[in-house]
Amino acid sequence: MYPSFSLLLLATRVFASPAFRKRAVASLDQTAFEEAQQRDDTAARAFTSVPITTSSGQCLFVDELSGDFRANLTPIQIAACDGSTGQLWDVLTSGKHNNVGDSMLVVNTLTQACLNFDPRRAAGNTVIMFSCGGRADGDGLVTKSQLFPFNGTSGPLTLSPENAPGTCLSVTAANVLDQAPCDESDSSQTFTFGASSTSADPAIASSVAPAASGAADASSSTVLISSVAVTAAASAVPTSDPTTPLPVSRAGGVLDPSAAAEANELDDTAVKAFSSVSLKDESGQCLFVDPTAGDFRQNLIPITLKTCDGSQNQAWDIVTSGKHNDVAGSVLVVSTLTQGCLNFDPRRTAGDTVIMFSCGGRADGDGLVTNSQLFPFTEGQIDILLAPENGNNATCLVANADGKLDSTTCAGNATSQSFTILTA
Repeated sequence: MYPSFSLLLLATRVFASPAFRKRAVASLDQTAFEEAQQRDDTAARAFTSVPITTSSGQCLFVDELSGDFRANLTPIQIAACDGSTGQLWDVLTSGKHNNVGDSMLVVNTLTQACLNFDPRRAAGNTVIMFSCGGRADGDGLVTKSQLFPFNGTSGPLTLSPENAPGTCLSVTAANVLDQAPCDESDSSQTFTFGASSTSADPAIASSVAPAASGAADASSSTVLISSVAVTAAASAVPTSDPTTPLPVSRAGGVLDPSAAAEANELDDTAVKAFSSVSLKDESGQCLFVDPTAGDFRQNLIPITLKTCDGSQNQAWDIVTSGKHNDVAGSVLVVSTLTQGCLNFDPRRTAGDTVIMFSCGGRADGDGLVTNSQLFPFTEGQIDILLAPENGNNATCLVANADGKLDSTTCAGNATSQSFTILTA
């Protein structure tokens, strides 16, 4: 990030294209934003800071406040071209988030987020900007939902995401970018990377880093803080689900109870083998959740092990079927306190791969079923081996030396890595 990036953001709010959609946040969390949307200085760029025009001559643009506090989930809107930074785009042909030949990432110059297609989202909201690499906090590497075939020209060309063959991005009557079946005769599906003196020849696309970066220079950034009222932090970990804003350990800085309730909604259709039970490991300690140890939605919470005390922080539901589990012989392990699901994500940093996350695997609660939250289980068991199904029967969850639930290779003796289900 350049030292003047915050000033650029502030200026853009005044001069950017009209926002056709209601803004979702009053301001960005500058620290979380800069972490999630980092410019890839190693990337090769076919085009830099150019407009993307539609067949009608209008421009794609992003309002950085139309998504969440990180500038994720923002829609791509269409308006008359005006040269504002929200209308400028980079086309990346290789780099940290693109290792696929003849493919491109389409990155907004203002936010540094990537154009993303997610067919799991609600109809009309499948095309959004998201952290490059596909992880909300910026830790992702490469995802097909952000890669588009690229022939090295400025177009006109179609934007067909590589995770959905036969699907093309299209301009709607509401002046937003959405999806449609590819149709060569549909001019609303063609786009051109506009001519610009700053565009790069695809054959000699620059990957040179800028002369200076302000990403680590806190004094050069203007921090934008939400005006939400924060309840003073209590000395003890909350033993009930908080209903007022509280400081949290991870992204967002402040718990948003409404967003947390939306992201971690109780599934009234769920069938449970056990309700409000404790899970005790071989050492005699129980899995424990601190509802303020994650982000503003109560996602990304680490699971620790503590002396068993029967508190709600140690209460779990074992869900055999429901909205987020349609796989026979599998269960979800759901925190009774937060309603988040135990989740294994091998893409995360070592030591932080086991977290609580919205059931279904979508940060905002819109997900359905993901095997990162499913664990094998047979009706009648009184213990459970936490071997996530995305770990292919080779990964088991156990306590590490720091007292956190972590991932390791499954042992030959499953008993040593199993958790006893305590019903009383």
